Amino acid sequence: MSISQKMQAFAEKSSWIRKMFEEGTRLKAEFGAENVYDFSLGNPDAPPPSAFYDVMKKRADDHSAGVHSYMPNNGYQFVREAIAAKMSKEQEVTVDPNDMLMTCGAAGGLNVVLKSLLNPGEEVILLAPYFVEYNFYVDNHGGVSKVVNTDEEFNLDLAAIESALTEKTKALIVNSPNNPTGQVYSQEALIALGGVLEAAGKKFGTTIYMISDEPYRKIIFDDLTVPSIFKAYKNSLIVSSYSKDLSLPGERIGYLAVHPEITDKKLFLGAMNLANRILGFVNAPALMQRVVAELQNESVDNSIYSGRREIFCKILEDAGYSFIKPKGAFYIFPKTPIADDAEFCKILQEEKILAVPGRGFGAPGYIRLAFCVPDDVISRSADAFKRAMKKAQELG
Repeated sequence: MSISQKMQAFAEKSSWIRKMFEEGTRLKAEFGAENVYDFSLGNPDAPPPSAFYDVMKKRADDHSAGVHSYMPNNGYQFVREAIAAKMSKEQEVTVDPNDMLMTCGAAGGLNVVLKSLLNPGEEVILLAPYFVEYNFYVDNHGGVSKVVNTDEEFNLDLAAIESALTEKTKALIVNSPNNPTGQVYSQEALIALGGVLEAAGKKFGTTIYMISDEPYRKIIFDDLTVPSIFKAYKNSLIVSSYSKDLSLPGERIGYLAVHPEITDKKLFLGAMNLANRILGFVNAPALMQRVVAELQNESVDNSIYSGRREIFCKILEDAGYSFIKPKGAFYIFPKTPIADDAEFCKILQEEKILAVPGRGFGAPGYIRLAFCVPDDVISRSADAFKRAMKKAQELG
């Protein structure tokens, strides 16, 4: 075999979204794109705010000497200052711009953090359902993923988390608003989680870090507020990006910040600066750093996703699907009417609906539906969802 056995195994494990994409290509070629209901990809389609284009044009027209040169590995100081000011309001804790790094998206940030934290064999708790690539990021840096299920409404199961913690536990990843469920953890639950991690750290004589992955922070519904991680636990850090709230996933621009009182802060920041370089990122894109610095108070029109959520939930409810209404992000995670979620995805495909089986997110028995698609695609899928449910019930 010409490629590594590990990568071959990874390719097979991560194949669900890729399979749906390939199936979608086939169906669209056969029946026409307008006749296929593709809810498989979480690719934000709300347009960036108009201010983005104005700032982008201004920055692209800057011909100053060195404007596209290397900068410190942690990014431009003035950019970090702008983001730190915004974060301080969100977190209700003063964030120092020197406690931050600009990164190549949240994914780049997570890899920088895990590279800096993990020794071989140390464990990272993943809360299922979870973004599938967390597994690979942990493995990239010699760690071991340990999956803990959330409860029936996808909230934190503190007892299960406590039982999973060992002397090998180095970190826990929190993703709220969550991909794929849209759940948002409460401030009370996060504070309680911080207490569990602190008690376990004292018990084992270790430090357990809480890593909060927050790219959906501004994609939130019903006037909810995403709680502060920094108020919940001092050994915490936040990783985020502008992929969702500014609809810039292809620009690969994000950031990370550590709690001002995090254990071994100086060592940690030094390690992350080095990791940013030696992982091959070197620094976050210079042009995009300058752009986002001026867009801290901007976001996509959230009413676009909110309206689609209402349309989709009504369609699924009318068709008899069971689901928790998402509080944020742009996904719905319904239970499948038959136990085999992959088999139900095949039934959906017969109706030209593309969904991703929940097993791809560590939660079999569910499907993920992404509503970052035009309203009419969702509306026109109503009868197809009803037919798929009827087929599944006949099988049952």
